[in-house]
Amino acid sequence: MKKSGLRRGVNWAIILVSILTFTILSCSSDDDPDPVPSTEYKSILELENAVDSLYVELAIATRMNNFFTPAWGADDITSSIFSSKADYREADQRMIDRNNSGLTSIWKSSYKIINHANHIFFNAKKLEVSDMNKKDMLLGEAYFIRGFMYHYLTRVFGKVPLQLDPEPHIEITVSEIVAIYKQIESDWLQAERSLPEIYPGVESGAPRPNNGTARAFLARLYLDWGGFPLKDASKYQEAASSAKKVMDNHDSHGFDLMEDLDDLWTLEHRFNKESVFTIEHCDGCIQGANRKTGKVGNPTELGGWWETFSEIKFFETFPENHRRNATFITDPMIDDPYSNPSGGPTMNWTTFYEQQNPLYAKITGKGDIPRSSFESDRNDYMMRYAEVLLIYAEASARAGNSNQDAWEAFNKIRRRAELLPPDTPNPEVDLSSGDLAELAYTERGWEFAGEFLRWFDLTRMERVDTVLRDAYRNDISSAVSDPNHVDYGQPVVERVPIIGSTGTDNYFALIPQSIIDEYPNLNN
Repeated sequence: MKKSGLRRGVNWAIILVSILTFTILSCSSDDDPDPVPSTEYKSILELENAVDSLYVELAIATRMNNFFTPAWGADDITSSIFSSKADYREADQRMIDRNNSGLTSIWKSSYKIINHANHIFFNAKKLEVSDMNKKDMLLGEAYFIRGFMYHYLTRVFGKVPLQLDPEPHIEITVSEIVAIYKQIESDWLQAERSLPEIYPGVESGAPRPNNGTARAFLARLYLDWGGFPLKDASKYQEAASSAKKVMDNHDSHGFDLMEDLDDLWTLEHRFNKESVFTIEHCDGCIQGANRKTGKVGNPTELGGWWETFSEIKFFETFPENHRRNATFITDPMIDDPYSNPSGGPTMNWTTFYEQQNPLYAKITGKGDIPRSSFESDRNDYMMRYAEVLLIYAEASARAGNSNQDAWEAFNKIRRRAELLPPDTPNPEVDLSSGDLAELAYTERGWEFAGEFLRWFDLTRMERVDTVLRDAYRNDISSAVSDPNHVDYGQPVVERVPIIGSTGTDNYFALIPQSIIDEYPNLNN
């Protein structure tokens, strides 16, 4: 029987102590200023326990929406104007400041994990074991996770400190973005060299990364590198070649497209072949449940918390196809489909009382998560194989090589969006001419709607102002559709207004004030 990425029969008591140690010592600042005593590992089991705890820490960090606060700055996600969701609303309005608790959570949890990885490298230096391949594999996992955390940090904050030693430097300063990118590249190249083609004995979806996972994330890094702020166009070819390498070996890595998008967002398929790297959440396990699903995606009328919804303009421009139905819920049942699966009366999203926004099926589920619950076992897919295909299509075109393979990668996503076999050409859906770079970029918006990726696509291509300016964002055609509603026929409006800058000066978040207070040299 295959195991999940977090259940390998290791000593969870030791792991819990490790996590608590790093948690306690990381509470005061970004980079764990209180040195954690380093003890050289005496056995492979000690190294294995330390690496296992990285995954637990990562799952704990990402289990709630606050880790993804910047995503509310994009045009695909909004939150409530009425509720206590100030952190998300600040990002939504482009008025996020240094006291935003979501940003503080990102900073502290990321550097806690980075610091833990640094100690793993230090403590394992002199460890000699009979199975050096296993040692290399475990260290490869730590390199991958450190690169993952630094990539997310620089996507959010821009310039951040590069701490690579196990002991912190009190006078540490921020590094230039190009230096951070080079370190991420180095970590992921080392991970690729150290990890196997497919991780042995785990579930589908790479809950433990393999070398294809590392190469796929390199493709994402190079795509970012080609856009804002570095704009090194030579990196588009590297993004394309990295994605192509993963595509050519996708069977060996266990990666492929799921045939039906609906299956991706079910508990039944929480481990699946499309995920290139899965963060496992589990109610009742040490890492805890996923708290970004169910109740948080429903309105008050349905017992929800109004936390994560679709913006109206984004929904209106979304193509009418199977993918739209898999992405949104426009007419939710009044009764909970979890307890009443046979169906019943519905209400249209335009008739919600407090705020009118479509629901994300990716968040609420379609009946397998009780509306009364904000916790589930739903996993997070930190990259899907669909992204590898679209990176290849877009990056190839931006590198001046819109070849047949690039068009085919793009068309696989289009076919699946229509519930057609992804690998079977279809002349009614397939495209073979036009601006492939822009077509693939646009396709990313539809494919990854509500998955906390859109903001980074908008910033790398400097498109934030294009989609958030009032003349575009508020050009809405939807109206209240229920004849019995007091506002029947009246247009719906986006309730959370944009009040901050939509320019490049406001792309990167400010380093949290609590960190600046303690470390005044840290100013991005």
